[in-house]
Amino acid sequence: MQNVGAYGQEVSDTIARVYAFDRRTSQFAEFSRVECDFKYRGSRFRGDDRFVITAVEFVLGASSLGAPIRYGELSRALDVADGERAPAEKIREMVIALRRGKGMVIDAADSESVSAGSFFMNPIVDSETLAKIEIAAAAKPPSFDAGEGKFKVAAAWLIEHAGFKKGEPSGSVGISKKHALALVHRGGGTTEDLLVLARAIRDGVKSKLGVELHVEPILVGCKL
Repeated sequence: MQNVGAYGQEVSDTIARVYAFDRRTSQFAEFSRVECDFKYRGSRFRGDDRFVITAVEFVLGASSLGAPIRYGELSRALDVADGERAPAEKIREMVIALRRGKGMVIDAADSESVSAGSFFMNPIVDSETLAKIEIAAAAKPPSFDAGEGKFKVAAAWLIEHAGFKKGEPSGSVGISKKHALALVHRGGGTTEDLLVLARAIRDGVKSKLGVELHVEPILVGCKL
């Protein structure tokens, strides 16, 4: 539904077909990759409860090497140049290690892993907005070419440059000590506690940097 992605790859890169139950017609349906209408953190299925996904067909290359590395942090960690390939097993191990270092791998021994992952999506902006962010923050934001003259900006960077620090606040819910994009539950918190914090972050980034952040997880029975 969400077309999850990280480190230069999205799940749609390897999906060939999706099978689903149509709640409107009570029939099963299948969709080609194109028919799924995948986009950044979205697809035809996200935000619509008509289809219940029952199976996904993946097509993977038969190679000991992974796809070309297209993400700077990962290429540096693997000590390979952008666009080069590395052993798939090594890539997998490194991605898990990087994610664990950000509290993004569920671990009973890691209190910072109690989250829904990245809470906000990286916003996609035009060159004019990107320049305004740089002026407002007095620093150049990490950005990636999103095509058609657009740029994807690191939401974690925006959050921190809007004055929200990792590890704060220290109540029942807070920002992860390891990653500014993860909102973690520290015990005794409620949904409203989480939403209050999320709204403060969203509104703070909008007020100070002029960019509106959008929630990545799907909220059920509540809204930001």
